[in-house]
Parts: sequence; C-alpha cells; structure tokens
Amino acid sequence: MAIAQPPLPSPKGQFLVGHTLNYMRDPLGYMTRVAREHGDMVRLKLGGTTAVQLAHPDDISEVLRNHPEDFIKDKLTRILEPVIGQGLLTSEDTFWRRQRKLIQPAFTHQAIQRYGQVMVDLAEERGATWKLDQTIDVHTEMMGLTLAIVAKTLFNANVEEEAVEVGSLIEIIMDYYLDPTKWLRIREWIPTPSTLRFRKAIKRLDQIMYGIIRDRRASGSDPGDFLSFLLKALDDEGSGMTDKQLRDEAVTLFLAGHETTALVLSYTFFLLAEHPEVDAKLAAELDQVLGDRAPTPADVPMLKYADWIIKESMRLYPPAWGIGRELTHDAEVGGKMFPKGTQFLMIQWVTHRDPRWFENPESFTPERWDHDLIKKLPRGAYFPFGDGPRVCIGNHFATMEAILLLASVARRYRLERASEGTLHLSPSITLRPEGGVPMWVRPRR
Repeated sequence: MAIAQPPLPSPKGQFLVGHTLNYMRDPLGYMTRVAREHGDMVRLKLGGTTAVQLAHPDDISEVLRNHPEDFIKDKLTRILEPVIGQGLLTSEDTFWRRQRKLIQPAFTHQAIQRYGQVMVDLAEERGATWKLDQTIDVHTEMMGLTLAIVAKTLFNANVEEEAVEVGSLIEIIMDYYLDPTKWLRIREWIPTPSTLRFRKAIKRLDQIMYGIIRDRRASGSDPGDFLSFLLKALDDEGSGMTDKQLRDEAVTLFLAGHETTALVLSYTFFLLAEHPEVDAKLAAELDQVLGDRAPTPADVPMLKYADWIIKESMRLYPPAWGIGRELTHDAEVGGKMFPKGTQFLMIQWVTHRDPRWFENPESFTPERWDHDLIKKLPRGAYFPFGDGPRVCIGNHFATMEAILLLASVARRYRLERASEGTLHLSPSITLRPEGGVPMWVRPRR
C-alpha cells in the first residue's frame, strides 16, 4: 500500500496553479520567504508538480550525501536530457557509476594542473584587448574567455570555429530554459518559435559534436585534451565509450565548464566594484605574490584571499542556485516518511544566506572564510558544487580557473560599475545576470 504525503506547512497558493505564479514573479525572493516564514521543510505546488523544499543543512546532507542511493535527479533536471542526453548530470545508477569512473582520471590534480597555464595565457590575451576607460560587459567578456578555455582544454582548440558555434548554440538553448514555463514539459511538443529554435540548435549541436568525435577517432591523434581522455577511457571489461556517450559527456563538460565559471567571475567583479576595501586587499595580495608577472597554477595555494573572494562570491551568487532530487522508493527524510516519486528542492541561494549559519549573511565578507570556516559549518550549509558522490566532478578545475582568471584580470585592471541600481538576476538552470554586468576598465596602478 502506497504511503501518503506527510502533513507539511505550505504557503497559500492560487486555485489550480498553486504557488507557480508567486514563484514566476520572483523565484529567489519567493523561495527565501517560504523558508523563513514556513520553516525548513515546506510543500510547494509548481507547474503541476508537488515538491518539498528543504532548507536545513542536516536534511540537505541526508539527501545529497548520506543516502544518495534513495534518489535520482528531479523532474526539472531531467528536462535537460534533450540537450545533454545521458551525461554525468542526468545519468543514473550503474551507468552513471561507470561513466564517473571512466571520466574521473581526466580530473586528477595532475591533469588539472596541466590546464592552468592555458587558462592564464588566454586570460592575458583577452585582457590585452581591453582599452582603459572603455565600458565592457563583464559577463560577455567572461563568457568569451571561458569559452576559449573550454575549447582549448576539451578539444585542444583545433576546432576553434566549431567551438564558438557550439557556444552560440548553447546560448540559444539556455535562453529557452530561461522561460518560466520550463516546469511544463509539454511545451517541448508545441511548435512555438522558441521551441523550433531550440530543436534546430540541438540538431546542429549534434552535427558538430559527432563530427569532432569522428575526426578524432579517424586521426588517432592525442593532443592531451579532455576528449583524448574520454576516447582512451576503458571500463573494467575493456570497453570504451560509444560516440553517443562521448557526445553526451562532451556537451555536459562544455556547458558546465563554460557557463558556471563565467558566472562566478561576473558576480565576483560586480562585488569587488561594490566593495573597494575588498578590492584593495586583493590588489595587495596580488602585489605580494605576483609582483608584475602573470599568475601560474603554482601560485594558487598562496592566493588565499582570492580564494576567499571566490568562495564568498559563490555563497552569495551560486551559479547553480538550486538542486533537485526524486525519491525512488518510500523512505524517511528529516524524520518523516515520504512516498516514492516525491520531489525535493534544495536551494543554495536560500541556505547560503541563512543567518543561522552565516553571520550578516547578506554582506560580502571574504574574511569569514578564514580559520577554516568550511570545516566548522554544518555539512550542507554551503554546497555550490553539490555534495556527496554526485558532487560536480569539475569542482577543483573550476575553482583553480576562477582564482587564476581573477588574479590575471585584477592585477592589471580595476573594474568599476558603469550603471547604477541593483543587479537583476534571471534564475533558470543557472543564475544569470539579466542585461549583463557593464563596467568601466580602469588601470590598477
């Protein structure tokens, strides 16, 4: 006999649509108010789906880390399958474990270190094109920079034109997911202009990716990029990945390695412009560690303040602002029994700004990360990359990249806001700045 949903607090909604309209008006603000006013475990009805929002670190850790075998990715995450297929983000069970094991060697410390110089070289090249006292959109610039980096590290940039096109196609695809009706899977079957552009972009994306894979297989070359790792990877039975598996993992890595780091840096430069005292401390550290030279991967352990800045930026503006899971069988979560199929939402934006875990949570205070705060926090209070066995496989790559790019730009330039007002955010699959982040380029010295 199926068990019933346990009684939980729930905010007042509208007839038929539940809480969907309130969510669509202000996703971040609404989810925050729900947690503050109704508690750590709240039931919501969103787009025809009933979900439970978890805000307490203990419950979040229970789902992501302690009992991950009880869950699969949620319905909202699964709407990405037309784009990334069965890549690491969406695959499950035995197949996911096989793929994770095959891909893991590409993300060892030694492997990641090799790509550090590529990151710095491309950052220095892009920074050299900026003119003093000009206005740039930092988000556009960082997207272009991380696109060049992922093209070089994933495909060795021998397909630079194709990589740029892939970036443009992913932009079309992400714009499609910005639509608040993303909760409604049926829209994929309605031939609206946005849906037709979406389908066309995926078709072209497949043509490019399969072409790159075929060419690399035919040439047999090994330039030491991520694609080379994937092509050489063999499981315990001696089998490698099919072209379809390679395509899915490559698109997943391209999307994750391009979008999220660019967002971290966009918000970081915005925050530094709003807090000149923090920017000054960063400049002092860069002077001490680097002098007049560009950073290298070996400098990363010494750039402690830069690391705190990145951590604090991801706390306030997590690129992946929410994580979802679905129960695969009746099970207990947070001391309550839930039926199979229950959808759970864990919102980094909400928990990262909870005053129970972070003093003055709305303030940008990199110093809070001194004295190993990360080890003192409850597990599940800070999870920009997720947690547990499904933590982002590229978290160390992304962190090193963010620190190196921050150091490369900030040692040469001081960026000032070119417009007044608050930052407008578009929370979709990722947390994007609506209208970009326009800034003035000023000399550091």
